[in-house]
Amino acid sequence: MHTLAATGDIRKVALWLGHASIQSTETYLRADPEEKLQILAAHGAPAIRPGRFKPQSDDLLSMLQEIRAGGHVKI
Repeated sequence: MHTLAATGDIRKVALWLGHASIQSTETYLRADPEEKLQILAAHGAPAIRPGRFKPQSDDLLSMLQEIRAGGHVKI
């Protein structure tokens, strides 16, 4: 709904949602607004614990970074 309000173009909404046709998107846009609000009220935001992102160790990326820095890599 926010994308539609911002762009005014149902085709952009369909592309954003990955719908194969605009008819699929129209089904969601024509849904009863009261029902949409009830569904949103019934389902709260997911519980997300705050923290810091830790990327996993990636040997390939490490090797490529070492090559880029001019180092020699043993394979």
